[in-house]
Amino acid sequence: TMITPITTITTITMITPITTITTIMMITTIMMITTIMMITMITPMAMITTTTAMTTTPNSSVAPCLTCRGLRVGYGATSLLPEIEFDVRPGDVWVLIGRNGSGKSTLLRTLLGELPPIAGSFETKSGSRLAHVPQRGSQLCCIPARASDMVESGVDRGWDFWRWGGRQETVKSALSDVGAEELATQPYDHLSEGQKQRVLMARALASTPDVLLLDEPTSAMDPMAEQTIYELIESLRRARGLSVIIASHSLAVLPAIATHVVFMDRDDQVVLAGERSSVLSEPRFQSRYGNVMTNGAPE
Repeated sequence: TMITPITTITTITMITPITTITTIMMITTIMMITTIMMITMITPMAMITTTTAMTTTPNSSVAPCLTCRGLRVGYGATSLLPEIEFDVRPGDVWVLIGRNGSGKSTLLRTLLGELPPIAGSFETKSGSRLAHVPQRGSQLCCIPARASDMVESGVDRGWDFWRWGGRQETVKSALSDVGAEELATQPYDHLSEGQKQRVLMARALASTPDVLLLDEPTSAMDPMAEQTIYELIESLRRARGLSVIIASHSLAVLPAIATHVVFMDRDDQVVLAGERSSVLSEPRFQSRYGNVMTNGAPE
Protein backbone atom coordinates (compact mmCIF):
# COMPACT_ATOMS: atom_id res chain seq x y z
CA THR A 1 0.00 0.00 0.00
CA MET A 2 2.87 2.41 0.80
CA ILE A 3 5.25 1.31 -1.93
CA THR A 4 2.80 1.40 -4.83
CA PRO A 5 2.21 5.19 -4.87
CA ILE A 6 5.96 5.88 -4.78
CA THR A 7 6.56 3.43 -7.60
CA THR A 8 3.75 4.95 -9.59
CA ILE A 9 5.04 8.48 -9.05
CA THR A 10 8.59 7.44 -9.96
CA THR A 11 7.39 5.72 -13.09
CA ILE A 12 5.34 8.72 -14.18
CA THR A 13 8.17 11.13 -13.31
CA MET A 14 10.94 9.23 -15.08
CA ILE A 15 9.27 7.60 -18.03
CA THR A 16 6.63 10.11 -19.21
CA PRO A 17 8.96 12.99 -20.27
CA ILE A 18 11.21 10.62 -22.23
CA THR A 19 8.23 8.98 -23.90
CA THR A 20 6.68 12.37 -24.76
CA ILE A 21 9.90 13.72 -26.30
CA THR A 22 10.41 10.54 -28.26
CA THR A 23 6.86 10.64 -29.55
CA ILE A 24 7.16 14.29 -30.61
CA MET A 25 10.43 13.59 -32.43
CA MET A 26 8.91 10.63 -34.26
CA ILE A 27 5.83 12.62 -35.34
CA THR A 28 8.01 15.50 -36.51
CA THR A 29 10.21 13.18 -38.52
CA ILE A 30 7.22 11.50 -40.17
CA MET A 31 5.73 14.89 -41.08
CA MET A 32 9.00 16.07 -42.64
CA ILE A 33 9.36 12.90 -44.70
CA THR A 34 5.75 13.14 -45.87
CA THR A 35 6.19 16.79 -46.88
CA ILE A 36 9.36 16.03 -48.84
CA MET A 37 7.61 13.19 -50.67
CA MET A 38 4.66 15.43 -51.54
CA ILE A 39 6.92 18.18 -52.90
CA THR A 40 9.08 15.75 -54.82
CA MET A 41 6.38 13.54 -56.33
CA ILE A 42 3.09 15.47 -56.53
CA THR A 43 4.03 19.06 -57.44
CA PRO A 44 5.84 18.30 -60.73
CA MET A 45 2.87 16.25 -61.90
CA ALA A 46 0.50 19.13 -61.18
CA MET A 47 2.83 21.57 -62.96
CA ILE A 48 3.06 19.34 -66.03
CA THR A 49 -0.73 18.96 -66.21
CA THR A 50 -1.29 22.73 -66.02
CA THR A 51 1.33 23.49 -68.68
CA THR A 52 -0.14 20.95 -71.07
CA ALA A 53 -3.65 22.37 -70.67
CA MET A 54 -2.42 25.93 -71.36
CA THR A 55 -0.55 24.80 -74.45
CA THR A 56 -3.38 22.84 -76.04
CA THR A 57 -6.21 25.31 -75.27
CA PRO A 58 -4.67 28.82 -75.06
CA ASN A 59 -8.02 30.68 -75.23
CA SER A 60 -10.27 28.19 -73.45
CA SER A 61 -10.66 30.48 -70.44
CA VAL A 62 -12.05 33.33 -72.60
CA ALA A 63 -15.75 33.09 -73.34
CA PRO A 64 -16.57 33.28 -77.07
CA CYS A 65 -18.49 36.32 -78.27
CA LEU A 66 -19.92 34.36 -81.20
CA THR A 67 -20.61 30.61 -81.42
CA CYS A 68 -21.75 28.54 -84.42
CA ARG A 69 -23.01 24.99 -83.91
CA GLY A 70 -24.09 22.71 -86.76
CA LEU A 71 -24.83 25.82 -88.83
CA ARG A 72 -25.97 25.33 -92.42
CA VAL A 73 -26.38 28.39 -94.65
CA GLY A 74 -28.16 28.83 -97.96
CA TYR A 75 -31.37 29.99 -99.54
CA GLY A 76 -34.85 28.61 -99.05
CA ALA A 77 -34.42 25.00 -98.03
CA THR A 78 -31.18 24.50 -99.98
CA SER A 79 -27.96 24.34 -98.01
CA LEU A 80 -24.82 25.50 -99.82
CA LEU A 81 -22.32 23.78 -97.53
CA PRO A 82 -21.93 21.11 -94.85
CA GLU A 83 -22.31 22.06 -91.18
CA ILE A 84 -20.14 24.93 -89.95
CA GLU A 85 -18.86 25.06 -86.36
CA PHE A 86 -16.49 27.57 -84.78
CA ASP A 87 -16.09 29.91 -81.79
CA VAL A 88 -15.00 33.53 -82.16
CA ARG A 89 -13.21 34.92 -79.11
CA PRO A 90 -12.08 38.49 -78.38
CA GLY A 91 -9.03 39.38 -80.48
CA ASP A 92 -9.54 36.57 -83.02
CA VAL A 93 -9.29 37.29 -86.75
CA TRP A 94 -11.30 34.66 -88.63
CA VAL A 95 -10.88 34.64 -92.40
CA LEU A 96 -13.54 32.95 -94.55
CA ILE A 97 -11.57 31.77 -97.56
CA GLY A 98 -12.96 30.26 -100.73
CA ARG A 99 -13.63 30.94 -104.36
CA ASN A 100 -16.41 33.21 -105.58
CA GLY A 101 -19.80 31.64 -104.93
CA SER A 102 -18.53 29.38 -102.14
CA GLY A 103 -20.94 30.82 -99.56
CA LYS A 104 -18.75 33.35 -97.72
CA SER A 105 -21.11 36.31 -98.08
CA THR A 106 -24.08 34.02 -97.38
CA LEU A 107 -22.51 33.06 -94.05
CA LEU A 108 -21.96 36.72 -93.17
CA ARG A 109 -25.56 37.58 -94.03
CA THR A 110 -26.77 34.69 -91.87
CA LEU A 111 -24.69 35.87 -88.90
CA LEU A 112 -26.11 39.38 -89.38
CA GLY A 113 -29.67 38.02 -89.29
CA GLU A 114 -30.43 38.90 -92.91
CA LEU A 115 -30.90 35.23 -93.80
CA PRO A 116 -32.34 32.46 -91.60
CA PRO A 117 -30.15 29.38 -90.99
CA ILE A 118 -31.11 26.28 -92.96
CA ALA A 119 -30.18 24.21 -89.90
CA GLY A 120 -28.16 24.51 -86.70
CA SER A 121 -27.69 27.72 -84.79
CA PHE A 122 -25.43 30.63 -83.95
CA GLU A 123 -25.37 32.68 -80.77
CA THR A 124 -23.78 35.95 -79.70
CA LYS A 125 -22.77 36.64 -76.13
CA SER A 126 -25.25 38.81 -74.25
CA GLY A 127 -24.45 42.47 -74.91
CA SER A 128 -22.17 41.79 -77.89
CA ARG A 129 -22.71 43.84 -81.03
CA LEU A 130 -21.93 42.90 -84.62
CA ALA A 131 -21.17 45.51 -87.28
CA HIS A 132 -20.90 44.93 -91.02
CA VAL A 133 -18.56 46.49 -93.57
CA PRO A 134 -20.20 45.57 -96.92
CA GLN A 135 -18.59 45.41 -100.32
CA ARG A 136 -18.06 48.92 -101.63
CA GLY A 137 -19.96 48.27 -104.86
CA SER A 138 -23.16 47.72 -102.89
CA GLN A 139 -23.04 51.24 -101.44
CA LEU A 140 -24.43 53.29 -104.34
CA CYS A 141 -25.53 56.71 -103.12
CA CYS A 142 -28.80 57.89 -104.66
CA ILE A 143 -28.31 61.36 -103.18
CA PRO A 144 -25.09 63.31 -102.54
CA ALA A 145 -23.59 62.33 -99.18
CA ARG A 146 -20.46 63.44 -97.43
CA ALA A 147 -18.13 60.95 -95.79
CA SER A 148 -19.29 62.16 -92.37
CA ASP A 149 -22.91 61.53 -93.36
CA MET A 150 -22.07 57.93 -94.22
CA VAL A 151 -20.38 57.46 -90.84
CA GLU A 152 -23.28 59.08 -88.97
CA SER A 153 -25.66 56.50 -90.43
CA GLY A 154 -23.64 53.95 -88.46
CA VAL A 155 -24.25 55.87 -85.25
CA ASP A 156 -28.00 55.47 -85.82
CA ARG A 157 -27.71 51.67 -85.65
CA GLY A 158 -26.85 51.66 -81.98
CA TRP A 159 -28.72 54.78 -80.92
CA ASP A 160 -31.74 55.04 -78.67
CA PHE A 161 -33.63 57.60 -76.57
CA TRP A 162 -31.38 57.14 -73.55
CA ARG A 163 -28.19 57.85 -75.50
CA TRP A 164 -29.08 61.26 -76.89
CA GLY A 165 -26.20 63.57 -77.76
CA GLY A 166 -22.55 63.00 -78.65
CA ARG A 167 -23.22 62.04 -82.26
CA GLN A 168 -20.63 64.35 -83.79
CA GLU A 169 -18.00 63.24 -81.28
CA THR A 170 -18.71 59.61 -82.18
CA VAL A 171 -18.39 60.35 -85.91
CA LYS A 172 -15.17 62.27 -85.40
CA SER A 173 -13.68 59.54 -83.24
CA ALA A 174 -14.53 56.82 -85.77
CA LEU A 175 -13.02 58.78 -88.66
CA SER A 176 -9.93 59.45 -86.57
CA ASP A 177 -9.49 55.77 -85.75
CA VAL A 178 -9.32 54.88 -89.45
CA GLY A 179 -7.14 57.87 -90.36
CA ALA A 180 -9.82 59.63 -92.41
CA GLU A 181 -10.62 62.82 -90.48
CA GLU A 182 -9.66 64.98 -93.46
CA LEU A 183 -12.27 63.22 -95.59
CA ALA A 184 -15.22 64.23 -93.41
CA THR A 185 -16.56 66.94 -95.74
CA GLN A 186 -15.66 65.19 -99.00
CA PRO A 187 -18.44 63.69 -101.18
CA TYR A 188 -18.37 59.94 -100.68
CA ASP A 189 -18.75 59.21 -104.42
CA HIS A 190 -15.59 61.23 -105.16
CA LEU A 191 -13.34 59.16 -102.91
CA SER A 192 -10.86 56.53 -104.06
CA GLU A 193 -11.55 52.86 -103.36
CA GLY A 194 -9.17 52.86 -100.40
CA GLN A 195 -10.74 56.01 -98.97
CA LYS A 196 -14.24 54.59 -99.37
CA GLN A 197 -13.17 51.48 -97.50
CA ARG A 198 -11.91 53.59 -94.59
CA VAL A 199 -15.19 55.51 -94.44
CA LEU A 200 -17.24 52.29 -94.44
CA MET A 201 -15.06 50.90 -91.66
CA ALA A 202 -15.57 54.13 -89.68
CA ARG A 203 -19.34 53.75 -90.16
CA ALA A 204 -19.18 50.26 -88.66
CA LEU A 205 -17.02 51.45 -85.74
CA ALA A 206 -19.51 54.23 -84.97
CA SER A 207 -21.94 51.61 -83.66
CA THR A 208 -19.29 50.48 -81.09
CA PRO A 209 -19.21 46.80 -82.11
CA ASP A 210 -17.51 43.84 -80.46
CA VAL A 211 -17.33 41.83 -83.69
CA LEU A 212 -16.50 43.44 -87.03
CA LEU A 213 -17.59 41.59 -90.20
CA LEU A 214 -15.98 42.63 -93.48
CA ASP A 215 -17.03 41.40 -96.93
CA GLU A 216 -14.17 41.47 -99.48
CA PRO A 217 -12.56 44.59 -97.93
CA THR A 218 -9.68 44.74 -100.46
CA SER A 219 -11.47 43.93 -103.72
CA ALA A 220 -10.41 46.10 -106.69
CA MET A 221 -7.37 47.40 -104.76
CA ASP A 222 -3.74 47.35 -105.78
CA PRO A 223 -1.28 45.43 -103.54
CA MET A 224 -0.11 48.56 -101.70
CA ALA A 225 -3.65 49.69 -100.86
CA GLU A 226 -4.53 46.12 -99.88
CA GLN A 227 -1.63 45.96 -97.43
CA THR A 228 -2.65 49.32 -95.95
CA ILE A 229 -6.18 48.03 -95.25
CA TYR A 230 -4.80 44.89 -93.58
CA GLU A 231 -2.58 47.02 -91.35
CA LEU A 232 -5.57 49.20 -90.46
CA ILE A 233 -7.69 46.17 -89.53
CA GLU A 234 -4.88 44.84 -87.34
CA SER A 235 -4.46 48.24 -85.68
CA LEU A 236 -8.20 48.45 -84.90
CA ARG A 237 -8.23 44.91 -83.55
CA ARG A 238 -5.51 45.77 -81.05
CA ALA A 239 -6.74 49.26 -80.14
CA ARG A 240 -10.41 48.35 -79.66
CA GLY A 241 -10.09 44.69 -78.66
CA LEU A 242 -12.24 43.66 -81.60
CA SER A 243 -12.99 40.25 -82.97
CA VAL A 244 -12.87 40.27 -86.77
CA ILE A 245 -14.45 38.06 -89.44
CA ILE A 246 -13.30 38.67 -93.02
CA ALA A 247 -14.75 37.10 -96.16
CA SER A 248 -12.13 37.04 -98.89
CA HIS A 249 -11.07 35.08 -101.95
CA SER A 250 -7.58 36.60 -101.74
CA LEU A 251 -4.95 34.40 -100.11
CA ALA A 252 -2.88 37.47 -99.22
CA VAL A 253 -5.00 38.03 -96.12
CA LEU A 254 -3.96 34.71 -94.58
CA PRO A 255 -0.31 35.44 -93.77
CA ALA A 256 -1.12 39.12 -93.18
CA ILE A 257 -3.54 39.05 -90.23
CA ALA A 258 -5.46 35.76 -89.93
CA THR A 259 -5.39 33.87 -86.62
CA HIS A 260 -8.11 31.39 -87.66
CA VAL A 261 -9.51 30.18 -90.98
CA VAL A 262 -12.79 28.80 -92.30
CA PHE A 263 -12.07 27.13 -95.65
CA MET A 264 -15.26 26.82 -97.71
CA ASP A 265 -15.42 24.65 -100.84
CA ARG A 266 -18.91 24.38 -102.24
CA ASP A 267 -17.90 22.18 -105.19
CA ASP A 268 -16.40 19.43 -103.02
CA GLN A 269 -18.72 20.12 -100.06
CA VAL A 270 -15.87 20.76 -97.64
CA VAL A 271 -15.74 23.10 -94.63
CA LEU A 272 -12.62 23.29 -92.47
CA ALA A 273 -12.54 25.61 -89.45
CA GLY A 274 -9.83 26.13 -86.87
CA GLU A 275 -6.48 27.73 -86.13
CA ARG A 276 -4.72 28.99 -89.22
CA SER A 277 -1.78 26.59 -89.14
CA SER A 278 -3.99 23.51 -88.80
CA VAL A 279 -6.33 24.47 -91.65
CA LEU A 280 -3.57 25.54 -94.03
CA SER A 281 -1.71 22.27 -93.52
CA GLU A 282 -4.84 20.17 -94.13
CA PRO A 283 -4.58 18.08 -97.35
CA ARG A 284 -8.02 19.17 -98.56
CA PHE A 285 -7.01 22.83 -98.34
CA GLN A 286 -3.67 22.20 -100.00
CA SER A 287 -5.28 20.24 -102.82
CA ARG A 288 -7.15 23.43 -103.71
CA TYR A 289 -4.54 26.11 -102.99
CA GLY A 290 -1.22 24.34 -102.46
CA ASN A 291 1.21 25.50 -99.78
CA VAL A 292 0.50 28.94 -98.38
CA MET A 293 2.95 30.93 -96.26
CA THR A 294 1.92 30.45 -92.60
CA ASN A 295 4.28 32.64 -90.60
CA GLY A 296 3.62 36.14 -89.40
CA ALA A 297 0.26 35.78 -87.67
CA PRO A 298 -0.53 38.45 -85.10
CA GLU A 299 -0.29 37.57 -81.44
